[in-house]
Amino acid sequence: MEPWSTAELGRLLGSTPGRCLALVVVRGLGVGLAVDGHRWAVPCADPAGLVAELDRELRPRWVWWDARTTAGELLAADVRVRACWDLAAGHRVLHGGRRDDPAAVWAAATGLPEPPPPRREVTLLDWSEPAIHAGSGTGPGSGAGADAESADFFAPDGQLRPDLAGQDWLADPVTGPAADGVLDRAARWAALALRVRAAQDAGLRALPDPRATPLALPLAVLTAYAESAAALLAVELEHDGLPLDRRAAEQYISGFVGPRLATPAAEVAARARRDAAVVGLFRSGSGEEGGVRVDLRNPLQVRELLARVGFNFPDTRSWRLEPFRDSHPGVAAFLDWRKAERIATTYGYGWLDRHVGADGRLRGVWAASDGAAGRMTAGAGLHNLPAGLRVAVAAEPGHVLVRADLGQIEPRVLAVVSGDAALARAARADDLYAPVAAQLHCDRPTAKVAVLAAMYGQTSGTAGAALRRMERAYPRAIGYLRAAEEAGLVGRDIRTHGGRLIRLRPGEADASDSGDDGDAADPRAADAPPGSRPAEDRARRHGHGRFARNAVVQGAAAEFFKAWAAAVRTGLRPFGGAIVLCLHDELLLHVPAEHAAAATALLTSALESTAAFWAAGSSVRFVADVSVVARWSEAK
Repeated sequence: MEPWSTAELGRLLGSTPGRCLALVVVRGLGVGLAVDGHRWAVPCADPAGLVAELDRELRPRWVWWDARTTAGELLAADVRVRACWDLAAGHRVLHGGRRDDPAAVWAAATGLPEPPPPRREVTLLDWSEPAIHAGSGTGPGSGAGADAESADFFAPDGQLRPDLAGQDWLADPVTGPAADGVLDRAARWAALALRVRAAQDAGLRALPDPRATPLALPLAVLTAYAESAAALLAVELEHDGLPLDRRAAEQYISGFVGPRLATPAAEVAARARRDAAVVGLFRSGSGEEGGVRVDLRNPLQVRELLARVGFNFPDTRSWRLEPFRDSHPGVAAFLDWRKAERIATTYGYGWLDRHVGADGRLRGVWAASDGAAGRMTAGAGLHNLPAGLRVAVAAEPGHVLVRADLGQIEPRVLAVVSGDAALARAARADDLYAPVAAQLHCDRPTAKVAVLAAMYGQTSGTAGAALRRMERAYPRAIGYLRAAEEAGLVGRDIRTHGGRLIRLRPGEADASDSGDDGDAADPRAADAPPGSRPAEDRARRHGHGRFARNAVVQGAAAEFFKAWAAAVRTGLRPFGGAIVLCLHDELLLHVPAEHAAAATALLTSALESTAAFWAAGSSVRFVADVSVVARWSEAK
């Protein structure tokens, strides 16, 4: 272990910002650092303060195992770093799948089999005797390259020990002489992270660059940068929350379910009255008939209720019932009841109490990438807020909300990733669908249907006819989509434009999110002999084909969006602003009012710079609708 020196660290990093510096934070004790074969265990009473100082003076790219563990610790002290390489995010890009814990990340980087899923509890069997990692001879820490000082990290088979891979030891309270041992281990853990990053970087650089004009840094490496920034942003979004006007939210809720009631018993009684008012419109009485109460939450009982007044529906989906709203007062009442029930159960007073803090911020758990499309996701209903509830999302005093929505992002992305010159020409327009309509000799709505049919694999009805026109006008784009679909049909893995692996092999496919009829997620279906259930097999393959066809566009669009968000996040720092919501293709910023114009300009310039590297050589334009508002509901 070398003597710690800020000056020595600065010399090793050099004057160029963005040099990789591995970081492990040990709560209340200090930090472990590693760079270029050097490592330090640095005791300090304020680890986050030290990181903030180093970030400000040296501007490194911090390397850590995952943002939730390290950035979460820094955010507790309100420290936000400039840039990072998140090993979990890099692993998702290079190796795909749903596992991104340190044990899986290490195994993939060293060519080992994926280890068993982590357990919540560690038994004595997991505490093996220290052994030098023999590994496979191909990755960091393997064979003769193993560091004997890190031998206690590994089980005899070369996998990370579960008790260490969980990283709980970083937050466990330690005092006395044991503290030095923990900090030493943190420094070695940081050095191990740096070796895994080198393996990920090499793997990403080995991937082909799909851009028409490759630039200095391979696109896959830039994707890892953006995905790492998204992982950091997800932790910040969860920490900061979305500003919410509680009074406006309660007014919205009360319009559906009435005022807040004092006791659970009163809520149950009010719920029963709402139910009875609907059921009573179908028949006389208070909801009882033959001693049986109609449960409006039971689709079968609702179908029977509707049948009594002459409506025989195969299901009770709202889109099916809506055309009959004016045919019977009970149908209209049931549709209105369903909206109120969703508010009461999902976005009611209990939701406010659970997820809105005393500071008026709505918080949910965020993830930087779902298992399939790669989009950022959020809990607490943040991604599905009813449109009427947007009035409650309001800027705090002295601030404004700046909202930006990418326009027609997926067809523009399709033009880039497919290299279709005709579609790229259409994507230079503010409204892409107008030149497409001219090319297809149809109106704009039909042109939009045609483009969506191409991306989502719709082949019947109006969509099918429109798709045939697309095939003639944009053959390269359609060919790109069909190639992806064919890969899905045979279970061949694919990569997005940005290089992210999407697993489609049977039994481990990300395509379990494809909207198939459930067989793909059923272990019995995976174990069944091929051909034992031909119809089910065909349906599953078809579902994977549709999924793959859309994933190459939707996944690439998600990567473009996160690269844009990363640039905006960095640019907002001088203004004291922050991203407070990422909603598919939409960013919502919260900035001091005096910086509204600067934030608006930043959104546009960041979009242009992102397109310049992500779509280099394509000539495709990306556009965004930007609004400065006091409440989200005021945005266009």
